[in-house]
Amino acid sequence: MPYTIAFAGKGGTGKTSLASLTIKYLLNKRKGPVLGVDADSNSCLNEALGVEVHTTIGRLREESMEAVRVTGDRPGGMPMEQLFDYQVQQSVIESNGFDLLVMGRPEGPGCYCAANHIIRKYTDKLSEGYPYVVVDNEAGMEHISRRTTNKVDLLLVVSDPTYKGVLAAKRINELIEELKLEVDRKALIINRVIGTEIKELKKVIDETGLSFAGYIPQDGMILKFDLEGRPVYQLPEDAVSVQALWAMLDSLKIP
Repeated sequence: MPYTIAFAGKGGTGKTSLASLTIKYLLNKRKGPVLGVDADSNSCLNEALGVEVHTTIGRLREESMEAVRVTGDRPGGMPMEQLFDYQVQQSVIESNGFDLLVMGRPEGPGCYCAANHIIRKYTDKLSEGYPYVVVDNEAGMEHISRRTTNKVDLLLVVSDPTYKGVLAAKRINELIEELKLEVDRKALIINRVIGTEIKELKKVIDETGLSFAGYIPQDGMILKFDLEGRPVYQLPEDAVSVQALWAMLDSLKIP
């Protein structure tokens, strides 16, 4: 069974950047290979990793349904599910040491149920070929209530250094407990810390019910890379954000 690390948190906390650097960590420290899963309909993990997306699960499903609706034909008379299985296998983006599966936007405005079911199903199916899986979930709590975050060995809840951010992390933890999801370990990461915010937030951090993994300092190199259009994945190992995250992952004793 693969070891699955998932990221959650409110929008704008930097969880996608941390997910990409976690993939880099696993390749560097554990020698991978890794399956990255972008379970956010607003897909951007590929940009953080520096790879190009040629298709998404959402797009494949729409195209498959439209083709059958219009023509009624399937290649070689192949059953719909078998055809879709084949297409999903072809949609996996292969890179150096890691592969990437991207959900993309679901069919219809506001309809996420089918897309979430599909990404969960194919994450389970494809992950058997990898020792590690890293899942970048969409922002907020909807993915949890739809049970996208399930069967996770380590859930890293990312917050910015604000009271509202840590409170959102607490609510995420409470919802996971309420739904009795299969999450083995949960930890809180505070990202983009500039000064004494951790000391000031200590009380609310303690109230989240999450193990506090540590904090990551504000890293000007991430902003520099963004302005230059360079993927976060290419950050050097001596970058302060990389050093802080990797030290945390070491302390969490990922097998």
